[in-house]
Amino acid sequence: MQTSARPVVVGTFSPSVLLRTGRRLGMIDPGVREQPVASSPAQFAALLGGELDAALTSPDNVIAYRYVPGNPLGRTGDVRIVSAVDRGLGLALYARPGLGPASELRGQAVGVDVPDSGFAFALYAAMEAVGLRPGDYRTVALGATPRRLEALLGGGCAATMLNAGSDLRAEDAGAVRLAGVPRPYLGTVLCAPGSATSGGGTSGGVRALAAGLRETARVILAGDADGVVVEEAVAALRLPPATAVRYLERLKDPGEGLVADGRADAASLSTVLGLRRRHGTAPGGDLFSGGLLDQGEDGDR
Repeated sequence: MQTSARPVVVGTFSPSVLLRTGRRLGMIDPGVREQPVASSPAQFAALLGGELDAALTSPDNVIAYRYVPGNPLGRTGDVRIVSAVDRGLGLALYARPGLGPASELRGQAVGVDVPDSGFAFALYAAMEAVGLRPGDYRTVALGATPRRLEALLGGGCAATMLNAGSDLRAEDAGAVRLAGVPRPYLGTVLCAPGSATSGGGTSGGVRALAAGLRETARVILAGDADGVVVEEAVAALRLPPATAVRYLERLKDPGEGLVADGRADAASLSTVLGLRRRHGTAPGGDLFSGGLLDQGEDGDR
């Protein structure tokens, strides 16, 4: 079991079945605490303000809050990708139950976390894939994925991007999957401030968490934790047992599931950055070798 002097506090949009499975299996410090966050600006305000030690988030958020002064907080900081976690876990554009052709989205409200964010950029690309461009629909800021699922099923928006179990709950409720994201793609990373990865007070804890997540991913992908994963998916994500089994299959999917070695590969990061450069704001040049990726104590990451 990985241990640290002070338990790490991790900001999460949705409960992390991977993290909870790792705690159950003794691969992650049982004191590691998940702190739910309402949106990506709230997550990074807490991360940069020291209320969080690390975050499970989109790599686009790390790009935005490291390199783009015009991000929703209006400031940047030394935040780094410590480990890649998954390739999207089913991230796709979903329309509310009962919607007919995608053309029915024209003029309707479409939910995003915030308009200038990674999942929003993925949504714009997915909308283009079904024949709709910005101006054909209205975007509304609804916050993190569980909030967007609630809005989709409750009539607060006509479509949104969902993943990580929320997509499966939407399908069970009759929502319509319209389009996925470009591939290869990186959906979730573990990130932390530079002070938490380069000898600061929580450095050991963040590194132990990253190692524990990778070890847990390898065990899940090997099929050695199926029962635990299903139990945690039922408890954390409120999935029926049969849907939790589908979630387990999603975790194991080579194109959309867990990243066993924790490496944030250049091709997947380039897809994420390309979406931002097409639909939002990002500086030019090579961002990946400028401190975005934490190199670890032995330079292997």
